[in-house]
Amino acid sequence: METNDLLRNIINLPLFSSGLAEEMLAGNFSSIFKGQGMEFDEARHYETGDDIRSIDWNASARFGYPFVKMYREERELTILILLDISPSMHRGNIARQGLSPYEQGLISAALIAFSAEHTGQQVGAFLFDRDIEKVFPPRKGRKHIMSLVMSALQYQNNVPPRRSQYGSDIASALTGAQRLLKKRSLVVLISDFYSSNWEQEMSRLCSKHDVIAVRICSPQELPFPGLITLEDPETGVRIEASTGVDSFKESWAVWHDEQSTYWESMCKKSGAAFLELSTSADAPSSLIKFFGSRSHSLNKRRKRK
Repeated sequence: METNDLLRNIINLPLFSSGLAEEMLAGNFSSIFKGQGMEFDEARHYETGDDIRSIDWNASARFGYPFVKMYREERELTILILLDISPSMHRGNIARQGLSPYEQGLISAALIAFSAEHTGQQVGAFLFDRDIEKVFPPRKGRKHIMSLVMSALQYQNNVPPRRSQYGSDIASALTGAQRLLKKRSLVVLISDFYSSNWEQEMSRLCSKHDVIAVRICSPQELPFPGLITLEDPETGVRIEASTGVDSFKESWAVWHDEQSTYWESMCKKSGAAFLELSTSADAPSSLIKFFGSRSHSLNKRRKRK
């Protein structure tokens, strides 16, 4: 997609973001995911009937009398978007039609940022490859979001150079998020997940924050039966493949299924919410459906309690 066309689409996203904000930002982010949204306010003397799980053991030991922790509802939460800008995100699908993974990822990131603006949330971002290339500290306001978007747009056609045979470093971005965020926040990781050794850092981040993993994928239909050259955008390695051979088509399909299955299982294991988003999908509709289904599931669990 031409840069001007992509920018035009992004500028129109605030028209859709109010609908997403209703699903995504109602009250606070944490209430959608884990029923949290409370932060410590003060401690007071224990009274008969107080929940023993709220006892502040440190204060009780220090003063020799039982104290309980008091909490207040947290109305504001920081949103940090981690957007993968590595070479594999800039590849098109095999048929070279529609959006690239990076363009779909940028649209999704912008939509989430504009939705956060509707409820006055702070939004920050990392643009990362092998390293964290740019950091946008969490702030409020349309001007800040547009600055983030315009910076990310510079990478649409300016593909980052290949730096390693191992692709992008998701683990480094996750570690950076842990260092930046001082209180419980929402982290949205947008990537094709062609990376390695990110699973442990994902689990660590999920233990302290709410995390959404958005995996951008392209339709993998082979364009025509015949001999084609396939290139790994991260390493530059090329192979010749005969797309008309049944064994190749089967291996091609199995490999992509295994990638998706493994990613999903690792997200579940770490405790991250996850969404697989195709480059051919409508990002606003997909995100609204995703957050709406999670909010609906949470309400059903609360009613059962």
